[in-house]
Amino acid sequence: MSETGWETRPYRGGGPAKVLGFPRPLYPPDVPEASGYEPSSRGPDVIAYKRTIARLGRWPWTPDEWDNGYWTDFAHGTPGHDVRHSGVAGVQWQQHLDATGFLGRKTFDSLRYALVPDDPAFPHAGEQAMDAIAVDLVNEAWTLFQGHEPDESAGLVREAALEVAIDELGYSEGSGNRNKYGQWYGMDGQPWCAMFVTWAYEQIGSPSFARGSRYAYCPYIVADARGHEHGLKTVDPSAAKPGDLVLYDWGFDGEHDHVGLFEKWTGPSTFQAIEGNTSTSSNSNGGSVMRRTRTLGQQGTVLVRVAEP
Repeated sequence: MSETGWETRPYRGGGPAKVLGFPRPLYPPDVPEASGYEPSSRGPDVIAYKRTIARLGRWPWTPDEWDNGYWTDFAHGTPGHDVRHSGVAGVQWQQHLDATGFLGRKTFDSLRYALVPDDPAFPHAGEQAMDAIAVDLVNEAWTLFQGHEPDESAGLVREAALEVAIDELGYSEGSGNRNKYGQWYGMDGQPWCAMFVTWAYEQIGSPSFARGSRYAYCPYIVADARGHEHGLKTVDPSAAKPGDLVLYDWGFDGEHDHVGLFEKWTGPSTFQAIEGNTSTSSNSNGGSVMRRTRTLGQQGTVLVRVAEP
């Protein structure tokens, strides 16, 4: 990329690109809890912005590698890299906006008007940065979101079950797998990760779970979800939502060994889960309720969604 100073001057304006509306604000996984905002769900608008900002010279042009998650590196830029990895915050800085990495209406409008720098290093110099493909993606996102994240949390059993599980963080068993979840279930002294998630869902009245039956054994959860029994179903792990069940097959032998509750994405393929009977030294028989960081696809991950009553 030539050094003509394009990256120090605001982008020239044109257009603007004609879209149906501003789909929604976007916030990365590291948005402070005190801000009152939540990390954004995946969506086609994210691909539109990656495409637009890559055409503006502040993100690598690698369409085959882009996914639809609004990750921290794209929002804030990747530390230690040049202008071509500076992402949303880089565009905001260049446009004299607050370089927060949060993508609101001002940044959205700026992207709609911006023209690709008139520089020989840019193959689309002078064109609208938000091209026809990006416009179609923005319009698709507008249809989905209508200006805001959908309010999915109200009344959802999976969200409520997750909150119950989070309240248990720090609990540890006695010796020999003795713990309150096994006592409640009627199988004290046995590995209890599945009994923990059963307990969490039972606390908020989910009919998919039953005290003392069904799910003290992880393979039974997977089998019923694959057979659409008791309101369980498998879903693509990349579509995970808070409170979904995530199961791991440590030996890649087709028999799942451990289960937790998906909490949130932390990167393109990394996530946090709340898990019972785990520790840093024993993933599936560690004796504590912990928040674990996991990688999608690692250990033959299966994601299970619990139906609403």
